[in-house]
Amino acid sequence: MSGRQHRETELARQVRARGLAVGKSSAQIAEEIYEKCNSQFGTTRVKGHRLAHGVALADVIEQIRALFERDGKSAPGIGETLLSAYESGLKRPGPEYLHYLCSAYRVEPASLGYDGPCICGHGHRMPGVVRGDLQDGRPDTSPDPRELLIQPIGLDLSADGGEEDENVLRRTLLQLLAGSGIVLDGQVLGSVESIRRRMDDTLVSATVSPAMLDQWEESTIGFGRQYMNTPPLRLLCDVMLEFSAVRKAMERRQPVDLQERLCRMAAQLAGLSGMIMVNLGDHRLARSFFRTGRTAADETGDRALRAWVTAREALVPLYYGDPREALNLAKKSRDLAGQTPCAAQAMAPVVEARALAMMSGAGKKDVVDQAKRALSRARAAFSQMTAADQDDATFGYTERQLYFHQGDALVKLGQAMEADLILEQALTKYGPTDWLDPTFIKFDRAQCKILEGDVDEALEIAQSTISGLDEACRPDILMQRAHEVGRQAEVKAPGHPKLKVYLESLRGRSAWTDDAVADGGGS
Repeated sequence: MSGRQHRETELARQVRARGLAVGKSSAQIAEEIYEKCNSQFGTTRVKGHRLAHGVALADVIEQIRALFERDGKSAPGIGETLLSAYESGLKRPGPEYLHYLCSAYRVEPASLGYDGPCICGHGHRMPGVVRGDLQDGRPDTSPDPRELLIQPIGLDLSADGGEEDENVLRRTLLQLLAGSGIVLDGQVLGSVESIRRRMDDTLVSATVSPAMLDQWEESTIGFGRQYMNTPPLRLLCDVMLEFSAVRKAMERRQPVDLQERLCRMAAQLAGLSGMIMVNLGDHRLARSFFRTGRTAADETGDRALRAWVTAREALVPLYYGDPREALNLAKKSRDLAGQTPCAAQAMAPVVEARALAMMSGAGKKDVVDQAKRALSRARAAFSQMTAADQDDATFGYTERQLYFHQGDALVKLGQAMEADLILEQALTKYGPTDWLDPTFIKFDRAQCKILEGDVDEALEIAQSTISGLDEACRPDILMQRAHEVGRQAEVKAPGHPKLKVYLESLRGRSAWTDDAVADGGGS
């Protein structure tokens, strides 16, 4: 339990003790806990009721299961993790689970912080009694002679295996496969974060890392291949289900000689998830995944893998406005790689060059020279990589990525002519099914045209690029680059006749936020 949770629990325990001493009901105590703890700890009403009873998550789950059994229903899928998500506000219970929560606590939905009546159509304070729980908009706190009595035990925050989180991702995946328009909402993000946190807990608590079956390794490699040509939300669902399976395997002790294989997959899947979250525009969750990836990579002792995770993490601050941190992480990646020929040896200097360009701006000769030296080191390191690493766009580093990132760095350095030539070469190296990197390259080329003063051609390139993308292939970070082209064109030629049409085509197509200003994207 964290220090914050401990303080919250201690305060709730004090409120409960005083309330019981003067004969208050659990409903009254729950309301007082909410009033005292909400401002300090964000305690929700539904959590306030559990704290008012002084019980653990497991006790409430057992009570709900008993109620299901009483009603002749099969065992519910609700577990401690799902109930915790309700209490934290990440998820809202469905009609059936809300009914049984109300039954367990003998209150109405409004008392738990949820709008609307219960599906059962009658009150919950006394079985079969029709009445509400609110009087003048406030919970009814009159004593209840039949309050739920559960013997308190120590609060246990253990997970239930994550089945409900996996079900959320499976439902999302099925809807995506059916062609439904799905957006990245709080429920999906909550499930993703919950699975990641379970992996963190497993990595920290395990003394022996377990293994994965051979086909799981093949699946991990397959997900890496799909990264370039699969819509990010669709790929995220697949990756997280595999990630959850890896975590479950790690809970069981495995032979020592298989430890490294499983930890390697955990690091790769966490890193890939971080990359996907960057493209979806959630840089905070991306950083969390990369931290998980570092924890797993540290267990392997593989310098190249540790350097790869760090190099990939460096892209988060690079894309979200902190080039100085990106530069520091790139140098750390380079140090981790050492003299080992690997993808990070080529990736890290490229990130250095891009970060230097962002920090110092275009046109400064010393910065241009320093960045070009970094790019030269990247090319030299690339030539030393194995053929397998040069052919892997996700866990390795390909020639087309090298061209793309060199061109991107040169654009930021203001070297428009040289950048455009390199970017044009990069485009020829991508296949017809690749869409992510080629899209960013086209926006980079549009920026080159703006730097050269040809706003008309720049807008033509950008407009054609955005028009050729399906809705599923317009992640937030890509749309931010599209907006960046529009802003640069507006500065260069504010009255250009094509500008208004282009900006109109972008309106409403991206989740634009002040704290998510990207300066790059793609692989």
